[in-house]
Amino acid sequence: MPGLACGNKRLLKSNMHFIDSFQQDTGTHSKSNSLLTFKTADEYHGPILPGLPDDIAEYCLALVPRPDFPAMGGVCRRWRSFMQSKEFITVRKLAGMLEEWLYVLIVDGEGEGSHWEVLDCLGQKHRVLPSMPGPVKLGFGVAVLHGKLLVMAGYSVVDGTGVSSGDVYQYDSCLNRFVSAMFLPFLCTILVEQASKHECARYDFACAEVNGMVYAVGGYGMDGKSLSSAEVYNPDDDKWTLIESLRRPRWGCFACGFEGKLYVMGGRSSFTIGNSKFVDVYNPEMHAWGEMKNGCVMVTAHAVLGKKLFCMEWKNQRKLTIFNPEDNTWKMVAVPVTGSSRIGFQFGILGEKLLLFSLEEGPGCLTLLYDPNAAPGSEWQTSQIKPSGLCLCSVTIKA
Repeated sequence: MPGLACGNKRLLKSNMHFIDSFQQDTGTHSKSNSLLTFKTADEYHGPILPGLPDDIAEYCLALVPRPDFPAMGGVCRRWRSFMQSKEFITVRKLAGMLEEWLYVLIVDGEGEGSHWEVLDCLGQKHRVLPSMPGPVKLGFGVAVLHGKLLVMAGYSVVDGTGVSSGDVYQYDSCLNRFVSAMFLPFLCTILVEQASKHECARYDFACAEVNGMVYAVGGYGMDGKSLSSAEVYNPDDDKWTLIESLRRPRWGCFACGFEGKLYVMGGRSSFTIGNSKFVDVYNPEMHAWGEMKNGCVMVTAHAVLGKKLFCMEWKNQRKLTIFNPEDNTWKMVAVPVTGSSRIGFQFGILGEKLLLFSLEEGPGCLTLLYDPNAAPGSEWQTSQIKPSGLCLCSVTIKA
């Protein structure tokens, strides 16, 4: 649609002209306290674009390409407030402007820390994200909520002392920085008679988004004790709430969502010898946990693609283990590589395809691509998409 493309270009040029005018205007009035007060109030309650109804103005902002979000978010608080709302993602989806990016957590060159980098669907690196606040953490959880990256809780060593955290940080693409979000130990003031503040924090736990809610389950607490507690975050009222606990403490596990239910699997349980094959399934409508007995063990990588879960087990890293929640069955697919089976992979999802990033560095270590919708015999390919270092984990965000 060439006409629409040209229209979009004209619209973007018009928006950029407005940005320049707005910034010049801001500089002119910044010397006056009274005008600054008026401007601050107007940023929240005035029109998004002068002369346009807000619904049309919102559509105009939704047409701006994703790499320009930080610049657009810096124009005024009114724009930034809209961009940070879930309505912004809805409007971009209606406008056909959603862009799929892969956020990859990379091991630093020195091996003492990590950083996030962002790849588009072509594998081009758009940016390296700013450092996450606070000390270096391990065992934290990662989730995506309404097009935003959340990094939750975790464990760090401060002055030689291990500290379990309940902090939650959200990457704000408008400001290009991590900002403090909802605090995980939300019930500390309510449960002060039953638990200390730090017992609400956790690490090595499972977390996932299901139906617009974020769940945190199991893991270890501040004192190193394994947890069976579970909690859910509702962004509409900005609160965490305790839900029914697991039947057994569980740690080192992971979670995913299917058909409105939360699945927790992998890791270890204090009620089993070795790694747990039990799958805990939480039904939010029934507010209750169920159980399956045919899960994966010692899972080193996992990703949800379509309506199926893809796993790789430590004991067999030359096969994909694929879970179908419709009939609770598993199947195995051979990975077309040779060499040591101990050289594993981490997963990424782009364009409805599964990417397998090698955990061995070297010129011959290619990214594998698995397309579950390809014709039989053509599912596997190699891909040029490759992080700049060893991948610890990744999430796909459409925004």
